[in-house]
Amino acid sequence: MMSRFFSNLARMGSVANKESFPTKVLKAASGQELATFGAGCFWGVDKSFRKKFKDQGLIDAQVGYAGGNVENVTYRQVCTGQTGHAEVLQVLFDPSKLPYETLVDFFYRSHEPFTLNRQGNDTGTQYRSVIFYHSEEQKRVAEQVTAKAQSHYGSTKIQTAIEPFRNYFPGEEYHQEYLFNNPNGYECATHFERSWERIEQQYKK
Repeated sequence: MMSRFFSNLARMGSVANKESFPTKVLKAASGQELATFGAGCFWGVDKSFRKKFKDQGLIDAQVGYAGGNVENVTYRQVCTGQTGHAEVLQVLFDPSKLPYETLVDFFYRSHEPFTLNRQGNDTGTQYRSVIFYHSEEQKRVAEQVTAKAQSHYGSTKIQTAIEPFRNYFPGEEYHQEYLFNNPNGYECATHFERSWERIEQQYKK
C-alpha cells in the first residue's frame, strides 16, 4: 500500500483544478438517525462500518469534516491541521434494526481510541478519536459505552472525545467510498475489528 504522505500528494494532484463535492447531505427521515464518528483516516472508517453493517440497518454513509472553526472547509485545509476539523464518517441508520449502542461499541473495537490525535502513522488533530453526538440520548449512550469500553482497556486510557455535533461539511466526492473504488488505496493499519476478549488480552493491565 502507498504511504499516507504519497497518497495525499496523489489526491491533491488529482483535484488541482477542481474540487467536486457531494450534491447531497445526509438527512434523517422519520424513524432514522444520524451518527458521526472520527477514528483517523476516514477511508478505512467508511470501509469498516459499511462492511460490518451492510443490510443490518445501515441506510447510507458519508465521509466529511466536523468539529472545526472554518466554514465550507476543504480537504486541503483540513490537512493543515489548523481548522480544528476531524475527518469523520457520518452514518444514516435505522435504530430499530441497528441500535446506536451497537455502532458505538463497534467504533471502540475498530480503531485505537487510546492514541491522542493519531491513528497508526497518521498524526494530527484531524485524525483524533471523537464521537459527535446528535442528541442528549446519544450523548448518554456514548458515555455509557465509553465507560464499558474503558473497563476492557483497563489502565490503557481512552482518549476519545465526546462532543456535540457541529460544523459538518461533506468530504469531496473522490473521498466517498474511496476504498471500494480504489481497493489498493491507503488504509490505516489500525482499522480492523477486534473482539473485547482480544482487547483485554492485549491492553488490560
